[in-house]
Amino acid sequence: MRRHGDDEVHEHDRGFSHDLPVLARRRMIRLLAGAGAGSLLVPLAGCTAEDGASSAADCAAVPEETAGPYPGDGSNGVNVLKESGVVRADITRSFGDSAGGTAEGVPLTLTLTVVDAGSGCGTPRRGAAVYVWHCDREGGYSLYTQGVTEENYLRGVQETDDRGRATFISVFPGCYPGRWPHVHFEVYGSLRDAIRATAITSTSQLALPKDVCETVYATEGYERSVDNLGRLSLESDSVFGDGHDRQLAAVEGSVGAGYTATLTVAV
Repeated sequence: MRRHGDDEVHEHDRGFSHDLPVLARRRMIRLLAGAGAGSLLVPLAGCTAEDGASSAADCAAVPEETAGPYPGDGSNGVNVLKESGVVRADITRSFGDSAGGTAEGVPLTLTLTVVDAGSGCGTPRRGAAVYVWHCDREGGYSLYTQGVTEENYLRGVQETDDRGRATFISVFPGCYPGRWPHVHFEVYGSLRDAIRATAITSTSQLALPKDVCETVYATEGYERSVDNLGRLSLESDSVFGDGHDRQLAAVEGSVGAGYTATLTVAV
């Protein structure tokens, strides 16, 4: 096992290359997509929110990705989902019996819009639930990384509204060695399922654009991220390297005013 301060990636965060069943499924999708002009084109991911409602031919479920070694959902140690207070929009602070720390960094408001892939991505999933988690600006994960094991910040659950949206107030994540800047998320069929940590509908990851990352990482507190990002690309990333066009969030804003990141997630 490697910590984020090392030059190698934790083996559980390597993506599809370590998930043979999912890899086989995605290879089959590619084969079907290239079977001929008359065959149905099936994209490999969800769609960015700025695209609006997708046509049925341009709609596919967001790809399944590794939850990594630090999900906090009970699958690898601690289960934050069953703790009172996890259902919240502002995930910058720890809650409950944790240390009560606050994650510092450039403000980021994240909105995931969950839609039904079976209806051509045109129907929002009202009443679903989204659990998000990501590293802090130094690359550490609450509950797991040395120094923040008593914290549970940058983790939270929201129920989707009538338009299928779940919004979180957070900070821009750092870049640790070996992984492109990202946000993990799990989609559940209902809030009840989420707080029971059962019946996950989808597990995936959101990628952040390079130009925004470079701007953010030039600010105080993100010094470690500069060199780490310089050694990476989306194409070489172990998760996003096999296709990231529909996992790449649309991001707007500035360092001073904060950023908004949006992604439509078809499930």
